[in-house]
Amino acid sequence: MRTSIATVCLSGSLTEKLHACAAAGFDGVEIMDTDLTMAYESPEEIRALCDRLGLRIEMFQPFRDFEGVAPALLEDNLRRARAKFEVMEKLGTELVLVCSNAATATVDDDAEIAAQLGQLADLAAEYGIRVAYEALAWGRHVNDYRHAWRLVRMADRPNLGACLDSFHILARGHDPAQIEEFDGEKIFFLQLADAPLLSMDVLSWSRHHRLFPGEGGFPLTDFLGHVLRAGYTGPLSLEVFNDTYRQTEVRSTAAHARRSLAWLADQTSAANGWQHDRLPSSQEPGAVDFTEISAADLTALDETLHQLGFTFRGTHQTKPVRLWTWGQARIILNEQTRAETPRLSGIGLQVQDGEASLRRGLALGAERAFRRTYTGEHDLRALKAPDGTHVYLNDLPAENSWIPEFHGGQQDPRQEGRVDHINLSYRWHDFEEAVLFFHSVLGLRADVGENVAGPEGLVRSQVMRTADKTLRLPLNLAPPTASMPPRHIAVHCQDIIGIAQRARDNGLTFLQVPGNYYRDLQARTGLDPTLLGQLQRLDLLYDADETGEFIHFYTPTFGDLFLEVVERIDGYDGYGAPNAPIRLAAQRRPR
Repeated sequence: MRTSIATVCLSGSLTEKLHACAAAGFDGVEIMDTDLTMAYESPEEIRALCDRLGLRIEMFQPFRDFEGVAPALLEDNLRRARAKFEVMEKLGTELVLVCSNAATATVDDDAEIAAQLGQLADLAAEYGIRVAYEALAWGRHVNDYRHAWRLVRMADRPNLGACLDSFHILARGHDPAQIEEFDGEKIFFLQLADAPLLSMDVLSWSRHHRLFPGEGGFPLTDFLGHVLRAGYTGPLSLEVFNDTYRQTEVRSTAAHARRSLAWLADQTSAANGWQHDRLPSSQEPGAVDFTEISAADLTALDETLHQLGFTFRGTHQTKPVRLWTWGQARIILNEQTRAETPRLSGIGLQVQDGEASLRRGLALGAERAFRRTYTGEHDLRALKAPDGTHVYLNDLPAENSWIPEFHGGQQDPRQEGRVDHINLSYRWHDFEEAVLFFHSVLGLRADVGENVAGPEGLVRSQVMRTADKTLRLPLNLAPPTASMPPRHIAVHCQDIIGIAQRARDNGLTFLQVPGNYYRDLQARTGLDPTLLGQLQRLDLLYDADETGEFIHFYTPTFGDLFLEVVERIDGYDGYGAPNAPIRLAAQRRPR
């Protein structure tokens, strides 16, 4: 697999972008005309820099609004093209992207358009340049890749071929299967982008909302399979217009982009039974092994866990780390840090083969997380998620691997407790990268997202989960100007009303729910007055769907996180989304 990326995908100056692309492991770049125009370096200097970085300039782009015009304008367009070809000679690249005319086209005649493309190709041949013609989804007369292909064949020039862009094809709902009928040698270039499935004008969708492969709803694995079966042998290149990516830190975004191509190539090869570009196999986690909270002093959380009814399992034999359990729900309190604010620092997962999972993550550009391990202690493999959270990969039962390292506690008699879900929050510039990490590295799938109204704006929620839902990770995207929502660990139990009452008797104060909530709940659901009274007295929240019911409550917030206790009754499958605005408002209220 040869990889490339358009410089328009990234933030920064052209030289910063080129350094980031090389550091991320890209083989080449598409240089955007505007990036070069804004650069202080000459084309010769950019060419020399790319040579030093080991980057091939795969294509110069775009040349716009050329064909389908009156003779006078055609002459001017050829003059423009000659000037660009002279720049390309200095850059040392021999392929130019020509987009179908979206602005100045007045001639809707295939024979005339093909003739004009032939004139452009003849001029390009004087400079040893090839022309890749692309149908823009909003092109005035040419907006279908099959139409563009017919024009390329009509023009019949050896240096004129097609550029296929997944966005322009899939956003218009065109069937990509006919790509396999093309001559692979005449597919000069391939541009890839994913996107959320939105209902909006295609130009705005394209310019602002493209995503890297694996982050949206396009069937890119099928699309790429069609292109490769047609015989395309050029680079897999990303062209992703996205307002977020053009603001985020350039090296991080470039690494994020490279991960998306590695994932897509692996998925496409797997789907077609090919052996090239394969990664170590993806393994869906079987269960949550543990969650880890870190801060210099976690005494308040010790008290809360005790009040909730967790069992203290002991202190680690070599580290200032404590273990609390509720059946299979295991929470580690780690005081090996100077940070004063408690945070969710690690998630332990049960996998079939920890070493294979680690190799897959490393192959996708994830960083290995260091964990100090002494002789005789279980070596927990770990990767760093994009936000720095450690993801531990354990292929042995907890009771036979790392739990024996904790001493001085009690045995937990319960079996029914487990981690129901782990809610993670992200800033606007980190969210899509987190989605891709959990999807590509861990094989989690994305449920349909939803928006939750909060006191500081809409919070976008996207659940990543395993097929059997033993691991559920709701990812929350904070509004750009809002404070970061705290993260939380939700523990599933039975008899939540009894548990809540005992926790209250032990002195635990829950997140306070306003009385208006219960009046509205009664109006919406017609709940039994006795149950409603119990819920209100204990600050419990309630939701129901067509299959079951959901009762839950929240602890106070500790730094960057809080705990939730939930009970799913019958087949309830949600997360109490109607109650999220109540929680967000209550957490914002001064105590």
